[in-house]
Amino acid sequence: MTATETTLVVAGREAVATGVVVLTLRRPDGGEVPGWTPGAHVDLDLGPGLVRQYSLCGDPADRTALQVAVHLAPHGRGGSRHVHERLPPGATVRVVGPRNAFRLVEADRYLFVAGGIGITPIRPMVAAADAAGADWRLVYGGRSRSSMAFAADLRQAYGERVRLCPQDETGLLDLDTLIGDPADAVVYCCGPEGLIDAVQQRCRTWPPGRLHVERFAPAAGAGTGEHAVEVDLALSGRTVHVPPGTSILAALEQAGTQVLSSCREGTCGTCETTVLDGTPEHRDSLLTEAERAAGDTMLICVSRARTRRLVLEL
Repeated sequence: MTATETTLVVAGREAVATGVVVLTLRRPDGGEVPGWTPGAHVDLDLGPGLVRQYSLCGDPADRTALQVAVHLAPHGRGGSRHVHERLPPGATVRVVGPRNAFRLVEADRYLFVAGGIGITPIRPMVAAADAAGADWRLVYGGRSRSSMAFAADLRQAYGERVRLCPQDETGLLDLDTLIGDPADAVVYCCGPEGLIDAVQQRCRTWPPGRLHVERFAPAAGAGTGEHAVEVDLALSGRTVHVPPGTSILAALEQAGTQVLSSCREGTCGTCETTVLDGTPEHRDSLLTEAERAAGDTMLICVSRARTRRLVLEL
């Protein structure tokens, strides 16, 4: 896969909730930034071992800047801390993307469910749905009102279509009541694993394609595999042996084949690779059921093979 790489400058920085800052990124020469659609994310290259994905939360029509909202995770892996402590206005950062694996499909009705910083990809989706004249509503939960980025702005802009549910005021989200059965609505959900798992469980009997989710962490069960796999690289003519306990991506890198990657957890889609032969065993948290069934693409950072051989377009 190819992706746009751009060096941008932090042109603005604003605290929008407790522990959440929004960075406004512009080109140093004042030119246009890459175009994007609601649900897209970018990779911020924050230094060695610190490539992190953040959803775009601004206006896709504004080609002068990209905006990301970053929640400080004090006990995380260091990416958010780097953003909060070491990216002041004027700093530069290498940006890869945008990419979009959480696209807003066309529909007459939408239900958006966001938890905490999961509001970031949902915010431009809400704006797009409203501009299209769709019937929509948003359920937005968080630990407290002060921790919920964009909450006041969303409520002011859209009124009763936005239901704010701070946990310290309303308790945990009552999904049976809040979601109900939204008839033919398409549901988009982003937030903590517990929320996504609960929404998926609530929607398990719905027709395929009705529920769309984006995760911040790998789903339970992701792993590197139990049996060896021979991976043929169709474009280079090489064959790479992938032993048990090693990801396909890691084995390719060890063999000198560089593949664009980022999260290494099956959540971002950067390493998505075309499968020419063989049957993938999908262990990612990104592809839809239809995409998994088709078997013509896979995320090689976590997914394996049901067959002993794979042919990849690399």
